[in-house]
Amino acid sequence: MFARLIALLLLCAAASPSRAGDNTLQLCRFTRTYSEDFNSLSVSPWNAEKARWIAHTPWNGDFGDARFLDPGENGPFFVKDGMLTIEARKHPGDKWTSGLLASADPTTAGFSQTYGYFEARMKLPPGPGVWPAFWLAASARKDDQTPAVEIDVIEYYGQFPDAFHSVVHVWGKGDKPGHQETDRLTKVPSGSLTANFHTYGAEVTREAIVFYLDRREVSRVPTPPEHDKPLMLLVNLALGAGWPIDRTPNPSHLLVDYVRAYAPKDAADPACRD
Repeated sequence: MFARLIALLLLCAAASPSRAGDNTLQLCRFTRTYSEDFNSLSVSPWNAEKARWIAHTPWNGDFGDARFLDPGENGPFFVKDGMLTIEARKHPGDKWTSGLLASADPTTAGFSQTYGYFEARMKLPPGPGVWPAFWLAASARKDDQTPAVEIDVIEYYGQFPDAFHSVVHVWGKGDKPGHQETDRLTKVPSGSLTANFHTYGAEVTREAIVFYLDRREVSRVPTPPEHDKPLMLLVNLALGAGWPIDRTPNPSHLLVDYVRAYAPKDAADPACRD
């Protein structure tokens, strides 16, 4: 198994246009196409033509043990000094609420992009039961019956503070049902992701999906052949994922400094050197 993994990594290494000799992302090879710095809050429950984000998955597939709320006076989203806070809070009856943001809506209005580099800078909440994520999902109309790719740049499970997961899913639909996934685990110093801000990124090319922590490559997988749709951006603070939430801190906060997307430049930047 290890020999096959090493061979796969060597094969994919040649496919990435941004891989420097020390595995550091060369951002100068890209042009920024989307930037959310959270100097203000622009969220609609469902309509991305009225706001930069919607507050649910476009396919109406919310998940986890906390209900995702709409924006509003008692909503889960707060912006101050260029920082977004997504709050998970427990209510009477041990009912939890929290929040999710998606950059495209059920009509595919909003932002999505097929290839490029996608990044968020975040400080994760501590404690068992928290399940924050920054991820990408195929933007398609609800009646689309072709397979869809999902790329979880980071999934973090609070009871395991020394690692996070990066996962590529292929969700079958219509006459091609089923589910495939490729999971990569990145080990980190215990508690480091909740003590400080870090950047979490993924570069998506036709050949490979490359995952980055603080713009240094941590893993890569081949791009599934099913990837043929633009990818929307999603960030959320969910709870549970099959783990108990009886010891989850109340409230819990995910801090998001920014979310950005970049497209490859048509020509190599002479300032970039391998």
